[in-house]
Amino acid sequence: MSTEQDGGATLLIVEDDPAFGRTLRRSFERRGYRVSSAASAQEADEQAKETDFDYAVIDLKLGNDSGLAVVQSLHALRPDTLIVVLTGYASIATAVEAIKLGAAHYLAKPSNTDDIEAAFSSAQGNPEVPVDGRKSSIKTLEWEYIHQTLVECDFNISEAARRLGLHRRTLARKLEKRQL
Repeated sequence: MSTEQDGGATLLIVEDDPAFGRTLRRSFERRGYRVSSAASAQEADEQAKETDFDYAVIDLKLGNDSGLAVVQSLHALRPDTLIVVLTGYASIATAVEAIKLGAAHYLAKPSNTDDIEAAFSSAQGNPEVPVDGRKSSIKTLEWEYIHQTLVECDFNISEAARRLGLHRRTLARKLEKRQL
């Protein structure tokens, strides 16, 4: 891992939204990070082969690519990199998959630089987190089932709609309504 002596921690931001990616980059650079950016899974793979990153922030949905594939390949290539998945499509299914594939943390958008840095420092988990008996609502269960199906279909909306027995436009409307 890098230290402050050699110019700060290294960070890879994998985000396909140019404005949000630029904002994140500037914010982390002001905090002393050496930041590299990628807008696709292919760019992220190329950068990870060249640089040993201390941290990575990966968007879950990268255009037609899945951020989960980026998590898996980055973790395989650089197992010491602390990876945070950032998403506007949060669900239990994608959170579990992200952690299983090597992410240290999973954050729903909107998240800021403070949230991401806190996730970097809390990568070990906390067994003291209260476990409450809160029941999930029908809407939450539906949302999680939809996202589990999307993960199984590699975020292919048409295939997910077919498996769910929904019209493609109906599924797209449901996804637009519940973006986090």
